[in-house]
Amino acid sequence: MKSLVVRLDSFGDVLLAGPAVRAVAARSAHVTLLCGPRGADAARLLPGVDEVLVWEAPWEGFDPPPVRPADIDDLLGRLRAGAYDTALVLTSFHQSPLPTALLLRLAGVGRIGADSVDHPGRLLDVRHRRQAGRHEAEAALDTAAALGFTAPPGDDGRLRVLPPPDTGGLTGNGPYVVLHPGASAPARAWSPHRCAEAVALLTDAGHRVVVTGGPAETGLTRRVSGGLAVDLGGRTTPRTLAGVLRMADVVISANTGPAHLAAAVGTPVVSLFAPVVPAGRWAPYGVPVILLGDQSAPCADTRALTCPVPGHPCLDEVTGQDVVRAVHKLIQERQP
Repeated sequence: MKSLVVRLDSFGDVLLAGPAVRAVAARSAHVTLLCGPRGADAARLLPGVDEVLVWEAPWEGFDPPPVRPADIDDLLGRLRAGAYDTALVLTSFHQSPLPTALLLRLAGVGRIGADSVDHPGRLLDVRHRRQAGRHEAEAALDTAAALGFTAPPGDDGRLRVLPPPDTGGLTGNGPYVVLHPGASAPARAWSPHRCAEAVALLTDAGHRVVVTGGPAETGLTRRVSGGLAVDLGGRTTPRTLAGVLRMADVVISANTGPAHLAAAVGTPVVSLFAPVVPAGRWAPYGVPVILLGDQSAPCADTRALTCPVPGHPCLDEVTGQDVVRAVHKLIQERQP
């Protein structure tokens, strides 16, 4: 059976789909993952994925492209060429799977399943309704099971990626903690001065600190490192970042892709979590986590991209010392 899994949004969202992808792969001869450009690197890290198709949907992302008939026709051609027997469409709780399902139906996919609060008409063969409060990784697994893809025996349902490379040449010798100061939206980020404070206090407490960030974040990582930490801003690929996070004692991150990547390599996370989305659905999954940030702040559940409250109090009232204490607690819990 040839199967298609669809997850069209971001890097972290695709990582959270990983357990469901493995469930599909256990009962399929071939699995293709259809994702957006922001999720493609994560898709290539997932076990069980044989092929990755990348398409930018006009209903996803912060700045979606216009609807172009030629783009739709191109996608339909690729989907028809794939001759998929079944498709699992995965979405977040606030997204509709029905635009995707319509295209899959037009492409001749034999059987389509998704989680949908909206009446799907003839677009879905299996319409699943998610349980309230389920984490996104669990909700995806539930939807896969409704389509007949249950987790294989021995699979613990945690996030997982393909084995990363050795990254000692990047991080240097000895134990370290990672601080990732960036985030996909300003409302989710801990302010740079707080990140720099944490680096200084962690260094004073005897920790080696590694600061990570993408190519567009080199100014931020330089500022946060302050000459005290190893600055890897712009120096990692997704695969090497996985290796850096895997060898860390603890990862400190906002609610953004690297927090989920840390969980996928089994590293505990100090999660600086702005409540603009619910932590119960989006916190790092399956590893020890200490959640910092006021989860009852006025911005809770707004899905705001920019903080609507002056001073960003939900995160910026968290101090560097709060982070140091959380790091020490997670390290102590790891020790035998």
